Amino acid sequence: MKIETAVREFKYGSMTLADPDPSQTPEEVKAFYAGIYPELNNAEIETERKGAKTVYEFRKAVGTKGRDEG
Repeated sequence: MKIETAVREFKYGSMTLADPDPSQTPEEVKAFYAGIYPELNNAEIETERKGAKTVYEFRKAVGTKGRDEG
């Protein structure tokens, strides 16, 4: 029997961010990095499995700013 450790990778744009604490949820990791990258406060998290690795990608939320005058 072979036991593999789950590996998590966090990406933001072209950067790969270190996993600050494997016991944290992806939302907690996002909040941790939001101190450095404030735009992550409104980012969405996309998850993708690549073998034994789980990749979490922080993507800026796309939308309009301000109110609609229409």
